[in-house]
Amino acid sequence: MTENTRAIELGHPSYVWRFGQNRRFELIRRHASLDGARILDVGCGLGLYVKQFRTCSSEVWGVDVDPEKVAEASRDLPNISEAPAEALPFPAGSFDVVLLHEVLEHVKDDRQAVAEACRVLRPGGRVVVFAPNRWYPFETHGVFWRGRYRFGNIPLVNYLPDGLRNRLCPHVRAYTGRSLRALFAGLPGRIVVHTQVYPGYDKIAARQPALAAILRWLTYALEKGPLRSLGLSHFLVFEKG
Repeated sequence: MTENTRAIELGHPSYVWRFGQNRRFELIRRHASLDGARILDVGCGLGLYVKQFRTCSSEVWGVDVDPEKVAEASRDLPNISEAPAEALPFPAGSFDVVLLHEVLEHVKDDRQAVAEACRVLRPGGRVVVFAPNRWYPFETHGVFWRGRYRFGNIPLVNYLPDGLRNRLCPHVRAYTGRSLRALFAGLPGRIVVHTQVYPGYDKIAARQPALAAILRWLTYALEKGPLRSLGLSHFLVFEKG
């Protein structure tokens, strides 16, 4: 698999810990007990969240399907292994917290990935999910157009009917609130948090910090009202019964 193909099929991992990642980490901390917990990051990429979790606990594991990313993450971090989200190499009830950060949209079977996350979770533990929002005005994973893949933020693609959107974006899913919640239907437990969050605007901040500050102020205020439904990602927390 070439680097270009890997980026298309598996997405871009985070290479640098910035404001956006830190904001999401604080959101995780608010809704899941991390101190001293046994934590699993599914689709860990280069291990940035694994490293951050290790500031709260020494019992942190990560898995990813990309052997090159696993090898790179393993240079600095323990407990990193190669495995698909649909077949986690851990006994049932192994973890207090399982993170699926922008992973479900890339896996072959998203329902099975969620079921596996629930399986390896202990009763009372929590699955934390970030996943693309179908109603965000841009498709951030690019599109296929006239036989070529085009990277970038493509406007309004997610508002197209399913058949047309799937032709443009066969490589990635985007979820409505209903379709994301449906993945948890029938599993033992309950959804305790489900909302949407806006971006960190880190790339904009690197070039135009004042503009990024305005965007953060405006859109983070929107997260408190009905227009949060247009946010970049779903944030969902499921507690196992």
